[in-house]
Amino acid sequence: MRQAVLGAGLLLIGGALVLAGVLPIEDAAAVALRVWPILLFVVAITVVTELAAEAGLFRVIAERAARHGLGRAWVLWIIVVGLAVLSTIFLSLDTTAVLLTPVVVLLARHVGVSPIPFALTTVWLANTASLLLPVSNLTNLLAQHELGGMSPLAFAALMAAPAVVAIVIPCLVLFLVFRRNLLERFTPDESGPVEDRVLFVTSAVVVALLIPLLVSGLPVWLPAGVGAAVLLVLFAVRRRSVIRFGLLPWKVVLLASGLFLVVEAGHSLGLDDLLAVVAGSGDDLAGLLRLSTTGALGSNLVDNLPAYLALEPVADSPRRIAALLIGTNAGPLITPWASLATLLWHDRLRALDVEISWGRYALLGLLVVPLTIVPATIALALF
Repeated sequence: MRQAVLGAGLLLIGGALVLAGVLPIEDAAAVALRVWPILLFVVAITVVTELAAEAGLFRVIAERAARHGLGRAWVLWIIVVGLAVLSTIFLSLDTTAVLLTPVVVLLARHVGVSPIPFALTTVWLANTASLLLPVSNLTNLLAQHELGGMSPLAFAALMAAPAVVAIVIPCLVLFLVFRRNLLERFTPDESGPVEDRVLFVTSAVVVALLIPLLVSGLPVWLPAGVGAAVLLVLFAVRRRSVIRFGLLPWKVVLLASGLFLVVEAGHSLGLDDLLAVVAGSGDDLAGLLRLSTTGALGSNLVDNLPAYLALEPVADSPRRIAALLIGTNAGPLITPWASLATLLWHDRLRALDVEISWGRYALLGLLVVPLTIVPATIALALF
């Protein structure tokens, strides 16, 4: 509920600034046009995930994955790392946060180990593994446009070295911190039956079709929206009790909308000039580190998308844009609102009755962010 209260407060502040003439109506409308596809995708993919979970899809996937773990938690963890990296790179960080989180939590429960290291692996890699391709993160798509429509291959060449660093270091930190949990052995339970075969098969088909469609070049909200509509209709016929307002991530949407509006108002109040001083200039290592660090700080203060948009004017070369992406993609691991993916991930955890304190999350983030941002930026400068 705190998300909703904060989001509503930010929207009221933004609305007041529009009425006062501080934020021109046309600028507010431009922000709305830019972000509505993102928020619509978030809503649609969350509905798909909720209903697929109700159909038992993620439980079955987790049970089958457990068979390949060889009785060792670390083997399962390596599988989760691979899935999180591939899902983030090719399907986007938000998709990873929503679709993979229930799988890894149910997987951990199925084999009787703590779900916390598996859940943290998902959210950390959803953010840090999102550097390589334009589709991996909306910030990348914005950067690709700023770079004159750079091809995905050229974009990957620019981001390859920092992307590898941003994947490897968080994984090393996670293994060291949770090595006792990950070195446990297990014996998986027997698989349970699927309650409704029609719902299960349809959910599986929808999710399987979404994977290629989300990287097909279509606006991502379109296939996700169609998939959500198909499942809503089917569940309305076969299991109506599941259809409820709580399926929608309305608190996340409210908070994100408020953040976007207030940050846009900041531009009208001279935010660009302030950020130009803070973020510095130049393509040398010191200049790149200053920008990537500013991007990480901004992301943890106001969310990575508005932070990227705020800092984009001072990222005036391909390397500086890449440094900004390192900060805004690999840096949002401290505060709960630092990225939409983190908010969506936490919503999935609450739906699955998994508790992790934000205090512990922030402390781990304070450890891993500098260990990731600095070497990734050095890799960018060297390669």
